[in-house]
Amino acid sequence: MRRGQETSAEQVVLKLRPIQVQTAQGKSLAVACKEAEISEQGYYRWRKEYGGLQADQATKMKDLERENARLRRLVADLSLGNQVLADVASEGWSRASPSGPAQFPAPGPSGVNPRCST
Repeated sequence: MRRGQETSAEQVVLKLRPIQVQTAQGKSLAVACKEAEISEQGYYRWRKEYGGLQADQATKMKDLERENARLRRLVADLSLGNQVLADVASEGWSRASPSGPAQFPAPGPSGVNPRCST
């Protein structure tokens, strides 16, 4: 496997299985990894993440991880929006006055705002 090359979950599982079989038959891990064209460090990393999974299970796990990341971003965005709305509501912001709630004059005796009469 070339350095920096992206490997799918199915490919990882398909590479791990023969290495595990070869080491069980007595071949050294270094030789088995060299034949599979991966480093020993890569083998241990993949075994930690994908060890014991079938190819379809590994694919499903990757799909769930992607969905989980998407949902986490969505929750973070919604939480931020809710916090902004709560801050605005608690400070009593309005369009008319940034210092406090809007103050409107009381209507006159005819029920019309004296500032709006023509």
